[in-house]
Amino acid sequence: MRKVGICFHPQWPAAQALAEELKAALAPHVSEVWITSAWDEGEARRNLEGTDLLICVGGDGTMLWAARLVILHPTLLLGINMGRLGFLAELTAEEALAKLPQILEGGFRVEERTLLHGDFLEAPGAPVAEGVRYHALNDIVVGRGAPGRAVHVEASVDGRLLGHYRGDAVIVATATGSTGYLLSAGGPILHPEAHELVLMPVVPHLAAARALVLPSSAVIELRVTSHEKAILSVDGQVNKELAKGEGVRVYHSHHLARFLRLGSPLDYYAALSQQLGWLNATDSAGPFLRPGEENV
Repeated sequence: MRKVGICFHPQWPAAQALAEELKAALAPHVSEVWITSAWDEGEARRNLEGTDLLICVGGDGTMLWAARLVILHPTLLLGINMGRLGFLAELTAEEALAKLPQILEGGFRVEERTLLHGDFLEAPGAPVAEGVRYHALNDIVVGRGAPGRAVHVEASVDGRLLGHYRGDAVIVATATGSTGYLLSAGGPILHPEAHELVLMPVVPHLAAARALVLPSSAVIELRVTSHEKAILSVDGQVNKELAKGEGVRVYHSHHLARFLRLGSPLDYYAALSQQLGWLNATDSAGPFLRPGEENV
C-alpha cells in the first residue's frame, strides 16, 4: 500500500487519539498517510485520489459516510469500532495497532457489498429540474416527517404498481442495511455479500408489515401520495423533505463497497450471533438439546 487515509469521529476524543497513533505507526511503511475528521468531507475528498485504504475510526455511521465518499474510487475500507455494536467494523480499538503488520503484508481478503443509487423524482407535471442522485450503503427510506402523522407511499417495482402503504415509512435496504433500520423493523437478515434488495413497510396501518426480497435487477419507485410532511432519508444521514407526488427511484449501483477483512467469511455468523445476543453462557457447553432433554 502506498497511500492510506484515516478518518475519525470528531465527537469522540478517543477516536481522534487512536487515529493519530495509527498515522504514526503507518508513516514509516507507506508513502503517504493523511488524516481528517469524518465531518470534514471537503478535506477528505481533496486527499482521496490514489488512496489505497481508508481506515475509519468510529462507529457504523462513520463507515456509512466513508462508503458514500469512496464510491467512485477503488479504495478499501477498514472499520475500527469505537461505538456500541459495530456491525461494519473489522477490528476493535485494542486490536487496531497490533493488526497493522498483517494488513501491510497483504494478509487480508476483500469483501464486496452492494450499494444503492436513489434518483429524486419530481411530482408529475412539475417542471423538469436537474436530476439529483443519492448513494447508499444501508438503505433509502421514505418516511413520515411529523410525529403522529402517517406517510402515504405508493410503491412500484419494475414499472408495475405493488401497493399503497400508510404508516411510518417504507424502506429499501441492501444486505448491509438488513442489520440496520430494517432489522429494527422486523425485516430479514441477508448475508452481507448478497445482492438482493429488501422492500419493507414500517408499521403500516391495517396491513401486515411484510418484507419483499427482490432481485438485484429490480427498480423500485416510492412516491408520496398525501399532503402530510414526508422525508427522504439516505443511510439515516442525508435527508430531504418530500412534497405530495415527489419520490425516489431506487436501484442497484454498479459500484461496490470494498471492505478489508482479516477473518474467514464464516466469522460473520459468529459475530452476528454475539452482537444480537443470540448465545448465552450455556450455549457452548455441549450439543443442542431438544426441549425436555437434560445434560447428563
